[in-house]
Parts: sequence; structure tokens; C-alpha cells
Amino acid sequence: MIVIGMGANLPSERYGSPVETLEAALTALDGYNAVRVTRRSRWFESAPVPISDQPWYINGACLVDTELEAQELLSVLHEIESNFGRVRSEKNAPRVLDLDLLVYHDLVTSDDQDYTVPHPRMHERGFVLLPMMDLVPGWLHPILSSDLKTLINNLSIDQVTRPLEQVYQDADAEYDDPLLL
Repeated sequence: MIVIGMGANLPSERYGSPVETLEAALTALDGYNAVRVTRRSRWFESAPVPISDQPWYINGACLVDTELEAQELLSVLHEIESNFGRVRSEKNAPRVLDLDLLVYHDLVTSDDQDYTVPHPRMHERGFVLLPMMDLVPGWLHPILSSDLKTLINNLSIDQVTRPLEQVYQDADAEYDDPLLL
């Protein structure tokens, strides 16, 4: 299982609104020779982290199939970001497109490598966990040994994340969802 996180909070001159840009990015990712998107989450709106006056983000996630190694896939993600006009400047800056390798099968890497999987801050981000709940509700974080429901329940109250599409309405849900405002 490979999970890619997606986000945008600036419109793209070429693709339009953040939602339109993210839809185009899904198409670009799926159109890449060695990658196939197999499923995507709903789109969610989320407050910037850390809280700031920049526009809110649109976030989601997708599952992909590929024979590429993690580092190769990460290079593809950076290439797509660049093709969409992403300019890496300061940390937490607004962006046209952000693609993150969240999970790459059962791979666990350390922080001293060029990349870290699972993503090192994913367990602290509602905009990552809620889209993942759409895709892989039974996923267990390999380092924290926590499932998504537990991770969502442990999120900080300032992690405001709400779906743009149909609201999650599962009467049997075993987690509180104060993030869905």
C-alpha cells in the first residue's frame, strides 16, 4: 500500500482553483508511465499549520500502484509539483501543489535519510489522517502502533479539517469527529 498526501492553497494559473489543481495533479500522477492511481479520498478543507493568515488548504490522499522504489516515486512527486508551478521557498509557505509520500508499503526509514516514511508528522495532521480514513480505515501506524481512529482522537483541537464533499456520517463510528465542523 502506497499513500500520497495532496494539498494546495493557492490557485494555479494553468489549472484554476486548488480543487481543480488537485484533480489535475491526480490525472498527471495517474498518467505518469510507472504510476497508477487506484483510489482517492474526498477533498477536505483545513486550516494552515501552523495557524496563519494564509488561505486555507484543500487536502486529500490517494492510493497508488507502482514498481518504483520510494526514492524514485518521491522524485516523480517533486517533478509533478514543479510542472504545476510549485516553488520551494520557506517552510510552511502557501503553495500551488504539495505532494507527500505518506506511506510506502511497510517501509520505515529514519530521519537521517533523504526522505522519511511513514511521513514524520502525519500523526499530528488532521488533513492527512481524515483523508487516509477514507482510503484505509484499518491502517496501523507502524512506529506508534496506533490505528487511525486513535490518532484522529488524539489530534490537537486546532487541527480544523472539514470535508468539502459528503460529510462522514457513520453512526457506528468509534471515534469522535470534532474536526468535522
